[in-house]
Amino acid sequence: MTKESLEALLEENRSFSASDDFKKNAQINDPNIYEQAGKDPLKFWESFANDLHWFQKWDKTLEWKKPFAKWFVNAKTNMSYNCLDRHLQGPRATKTAILWEGEPGDIRRITYEELHREVCRFANSLKSIGINKGDRVTLYMPMVPELAIAMLACARIGAPHSVVFGGFSPDSLRDRINDCQSKLVITSDGGWRRGEIVPLKENTDKALEGTDCVEKVIVLKRTENKISMIDDRDLWWDELIEDQSEICEAEPLDAEDMLFLLYTSGTTGKPKGILHTTAGYMVGVYATTKWVFDVKEEDTYWCTADIGWVTGHSYIVYGPLLNGATTMM
Repeated sequence: MTKESLEALLEENRSFSASDDFKKNAQINDPNIYEQAGKDPLKFWESFANDLHWFQKWDKTLEWKKPFAKWFVNAKTNMSYNCLDRHLQGPRATKTAILWEGEPGDIRRITYEELHREVCRFANSLKSIGINKGDRVTLYMPMVPELAIAMLACARIGAPHSVVFGGFSPDSLRDRINDCQSKLVITSDGGWRRGEIVPLKENTDKALEGTDCVEKVIVLKRTENKISMIDDRDLWWDELIEDQSEICEAEPLDAEDMLFLLYTSGTTGKPKGILHTTAGYMVGVYATTKWVFDVKEEDTYWCTADIGWVTGHSYIVYGPLLNGATTMM
């Protein structure tokens, strides 16, 4: 293939105009938004932030001392509260928050009020085993609603989560646990992937042979494959939440408190943990989900990613739930 023909293949000059009906009903239909945002970017982001709940408003929208940026300085908020509690006083309370279908064909529909209850129960479970604000928690789970529940529970109490893709090896899991010094690992007996069971608990046990920071392991029953449970360390998810209260007040967190760590894939060296703080990320994913994906109240929204990637964090869990959408997993 010649250089000229290769370059021709990479060219794309077509454009596709939206229909008049689509433009009329879109979340945004004014092309002047770019000019308005450019003139006053801080006011632009404040307009989205004002849609959300704050225990305490910010003193300053942006403090930028290059290369470091702090958004919504001195504000207090909580991602879990904004994803759940904020929707409970109206019709969204009984709206489906998560529509889930597993690989074997099992289906669950979880409303916002049901999701709120399960998140609170699990958040109380975390506190009951000594997980506090600032403690890192590693999640190594299949694509099940409990993964989202665990993320929201961690966010509720201020324990940063580190989600590790369920297809990664024990060595990859070990590296990430050791790097962020996780106190807890949440996993499952197994997970379905392309008709086979991925032995997540077995992989977790192998990974923990090379760690000294993990105190407890919570295990969700999913595939019912045979696993070993280690006394005084391993706990069953269903037994842990059994008697927990459905009420757990959301922790008012500083705008710059860590929400989660997510590691690079590590294909060119040691994985690097990217730290995401609370308020700036929250406002960003709320805005981009609303505008880029044009999510409407009656829509069922689907992102094809895995929650193990940042796309899944942002556009399966946090972004859709901040917007009160129905997100399909």
